[in-house]
Amino acid sequence: MRMSVVTAHSLTPVSGPPVAVPDPERLIHLQFRRFAGCPVCNLHLRSVVRRHEEIEAAGVREVVVFHSSAEELLEHTAALPFAVVADPDKRLYAEFGVESAPRALLDPRAWGPVLWAVLRGGWEVARGREHLPASKQPGGRLGLPADFLIAGDGRVIAAKYGEHAYDQWSVDELLELATAPSRPARGAAGRTAGEPTARSEQR
Repeated sequence: MRMSVVTAHSLTPVSGPPVAVPDPERLIHLQFRRFAGCPVCNLHLRSVVRRHEEIEAAGVREVVVFHSSAEELLEHTAALPFAVVADPDKRLYAEFGVESAPRALLDPRAWGPVLWAVLRGGWEVARGREHLPASKQPGGRLGLPADFLIAGDGRVIAAKYGEHAYDQWSVDELLELATAPSRPARGAAGRTAGEPTARSEQR
């Protein structure tokens, strides 16, 4: 099921106060990532961190969900400047229709980013700036990313369900959507994001 309106949630980050989703004061960019320490997730989140001030200036709050425990996430995300939510039972993933599939890593479009992420992540681990992910991942390693831009009244302004592990909105795409919230967002399939069965696919 693809949702067009989000019911009220109070999400508890691994650190900091609870986060209201939706937030009547600003847009919420709800990201679904993979597991704590995931190299491709870290590669993408670095770009979000670098431009976090721009994102906030556009009236957007970042909320990032992982299917790892809070304890494990704290080892990997303590320095991130936005809310990180643990969902080890994948309840939010199921609610928002976020899936796992072999194509997460088998899609050739993912191979370049995955290789670069592993190489860069290994260098950061060697320098003591990052930690290796746990060898066992109860939630699996085949998760697909997803992005939702949620208005203050709960409407899903735009949504993207990734087709592979590194298929998500860039910061530029997010800012474009955030500054034109009344414009229906259309992906390659030509369907309006936010419709109950729609996917916003940008390839």
